[in-house]
Amino acid sequence: MTFVPASVPRSAVDGVTRFAAARAVLEEAVRNSAFPGASYGVLAGNEIVALDSVGRFTYDEDSPVVLPGTVFDLASVTKVLATTSMAMILHDHHVLHLDARLGDILPGFVIGMAPGSGKHHVTLRMLLAHSSGLPGYARLFEHHPTPEGMIRAVLQLPLEAAPGTRAEYSDIGFILLGKALEVLAGDFIARLFRMKIAEPLGLRTARYCPPNNWRTHIAPTEHDMKWRHRILQGEVQDENCWALGGASGHAGVFADALDLLRFAQCILNGGKAESGRQIFSPETIQLFAQREKNPSGTTRALGWDTPSRPESSSGQYFSDHSIGHLGYAGTSLWIDREKNIAAVLLTNRTWPDRVNQAIKEVRPAFYNAVMKALF
Repeated sequence: MTFVPASVPRSAVDGVTRFAAARAVLEEAVRNSAFPGASYGVLAGNEIVALDSVGRFTYDEDSPVVLPGTVFDLASVTKVLATTSMAMILHDHHVLHLDARLGDILPGFVIGMAPGSGKHHVTLRMLLAHSSGLPGYARLFEHHPTPEGMIRAVLQLPLEAAPGTRAEYSDIGFILLGKALEVLAGDFIARLFRMKIAEPLGLRTARYCPPNNWRTHIAPTEHDMKWRHRILQGEVQDENCWALGGASGHAGVFADALDLLRFAQCILNGGKAESGRQIFSPETIQLFAQREKNPSGTTRALGWDTPSRPESSSGQYFSDHSIGHLGYAGTSLWIDREKNIAAVLLTNRTWPDRVNQAIKEVRPAFYNAVMKALF
């Protein structure tokens, strides 16, 4: 499959000037080595008003320049673009029931567990809302290098809290959710994403496991000196996802900024694609975008996050009706359903390693600058 980089839409030509302050935030971040490069875009009033980029693939002077169409490892933005979206589609078709128990779909999750483990109470709603009581993360790849071994290990992990009592962001929960969706839909998650989401929305770059000939168009995430001992470019950075074969519910999708804006446009248009095809029902979007009431104090909706107060990665100006998600590699997407806008920021902040945390200050500054330019 030949890679064709995205071109800047005519509606976004003036974006360089209009969003100069937002671009300046990113240029300063590059100078301060928060990340070597970034691509970003803004959608307002059903129109793409900005699509631009700064920096290079790495800090080397002869490194390729990041373009508006450069593809990035989305990391956990996969959770909304692929997994939550697939859950929404299955919910629309009455295949997925939010209060269905995970153990009824994946019996290995409960069979053989000690009495009182609590695992038989875990529901799909809890997985989506990160309230299942499962651990947030486990380095399972270190001992289980095959997909089969990984799945056995994930199924056997004990809970750390009673289901529904604690909100803790969980990669483990979304790995299991992804496998549950595969069982319910009768297909692999990568193929489901392509057939049910990417192709109907006209997403040209969004996919799991991009082909090798795309590599030069994909920003590297890391020079892995500990596990794979190579530069990670065009292969998923997340080790658990890599051990699962590169496609999972918690990570694995690659895409450019334009594809994320097309996805956001569908959400803002009540689930309708640019082609006119209805991908999600408006009622399901509303259901999944509503912040959960329990556990107390959670900012999570179903699959999505919402702005925390007083400080949020989305900055100060996204409304309480906004939904979004972050990715570990330096990616983020925020959609304001009240103001009818969306903004995406894709970076490779983990280059050359994972130590730098400056993205935590850059994200809100960037999104604040975007909102000030719009209003």
